[in-house]
Amino acid sequence: MLPVALERMTRIIGTVMHSSKEYVCVMQLHRPVEEGRLREVLRLFEGEIYQKPPLRSSVKRALRTRRIFRIELLEYTGKYALLRVDCEAGTYMRKLCWDIGLVLGVGAHMRELRRVRTGPFSEDSGLMVRLDDVAYAVIRWREEGKDDLLRRVVIPGEYSVCHIPKVLVRDSAVESLTHGAQLAAPGVAAVEEGVEKGGMVALMTLKGELIGLGKALASAEEILQAERGIVVGPTRIIMERGLYPRMWKRQQTPQGA
Repeated sequence: MLPVALERMTRIIGTVMHSSKEYVCVMQLHRPVEEGRLREVLRLFEGEIYQKPPLRSSVKRALRTRRIFRIELLEYTGKYALLRVDCEAGTYMRKLCWDIGLVLGVGAHMRELRRVRTGPFSEDSGLMVRLDDVAYAVIRWREEGKDDLLRRVVIPGEYSVCHIPKVLVRDSAVESLTHGAQLAAPGVAAVEEGVEKGGMVALMTLKGELIGLGKALASAEEILQAERGIVVGPTRIIMERGLYPRMWKRQQTPQGA
């Protein structure tokens, strides 16, 4: 599962790529152990762990913490263990397998790996397609002028923020956000309960269009009670300018200036 963004959505694809991930992994043990012992050790790795990236990695090899939300043992043969791991972004599965083998005292390494979820996108969502599907859809569109298959493989960018708390913006404030303004309390139409002060929010129009991402400067309750002041500081704006009416007056240039 690898989300790929097009055009202006590339501005926020990093948010999706740094979301939590889920893997199905085949771990090979160098010597057999009892299944009960393996399950016991797997539970030790749930929660916050220390991990140093392996020698072959794209980041600096410095000790850091990562969170493992869940490790599920799907199958075990005495030599191979099939694991489902729900973890924080940046967790190295091959290093996790090596560390599990170290604690077991028998050694282990990762044999196979498949990423089944990235942020809100998963294999079960029905949105996953193969590169062959994309290529055929593009050829059909170019040669036959039909975009039916293309619409199946290219989905609206709003799907990428479905896991992020939303702030609905009034039509009168949308255009000012696309010009770099911050969101003031009068421009808020509704707020989801999950909005927390300092947390990331998705700025949406009343039609469900994605304006961009921002940092909440107050909690959901505080935003709803506020009558004035800045409540969200935009960090990434993807909506084009000129789609909504401009509600502020242009400053007139004095004569002779």
